[in-house]
Amino acid sequence: MTFTVYVPLLVTVVLAVLAPSAARRLPPRAAARSLACAATVTALGWLGSLALLSFTGLAQIPEVAEQGHWSVAALRAADPVSLAVAILGALGLAAATGSLAVAAVRGTRHLRWTRREAAALPGDTELAVLDDPVPQAFALPGAPGRIVVSRGMLRCLGDDERAALLAHERAHLRDRHHLYLALWRLTAAVTPLLRPLADAGGFVLERWADETAAAYVGSRRGVSYTNHRAHERCSFMAFGVFWV
Repeated sequence: MTFTVYVPLLVTVVLAVLAPSAARRLPPRAAARSLACAATVTALGWLGSLALLSFTGLAQIPEVAEQGHWSVAALRAADPVSLAVAILGALGLAAATGSLAVAAVRGTRHLRWTRREAAALPGDTELAVLDDPVPQAFALPGAPGRIVVSRGMLRCLGDDERAALLAHERAHLRDRHHLYLALWRLTAAVTPLLRPLADAGGFVLERWADETAAAYVGSRRGVSYTNHRAHERCSFMAFGVFWV
């Protein structure tokens, strides 16, 4: 086990380096799901490796072995993990689980907040228009979710471009992209090495929504032009899931 316990740690490093560029070559839906699976498995493996390192080392302490009724000599022969490595593993495990707990609490609170905001928006349709001259558009996950667009944004775009924008934001809601983002944030909380996956995942979700919007309006060029024109003409806009 001396070598295999370090394999998830090495896999995490390799994944953080290679996964973002690989995800950009895959179709966006497949890329998002692949990144989600890879991040989950890697984060669990990271926690498992840290737990094994800390337990195997600490279990060689005579007082601990006495409580567990196992042989210290046999354990040292089978799994020679030094006490220093075990202590580092225990500290890493404590830091990772603590960070995960904090991220989970924050994410849950924020999701509740977005649901309350979605329910409090005026009107009972999917689209809520804000009387705000600042151009902005975003999707609020809720039950049901809402698409929020300012009047400033609507003035920036023509009819076809508005349709592309709404299809883009609707894709975020329908495919529950906020859950992907939440998952990547949780795994990045376990180990900062997975943060590149979260960044790549956000880019992939935008591609996914763009592909869906292109299929709806019947033109990839139209969706691309809408994004470019909105960025060019508007001082601020936020395509994507409202999740901070």
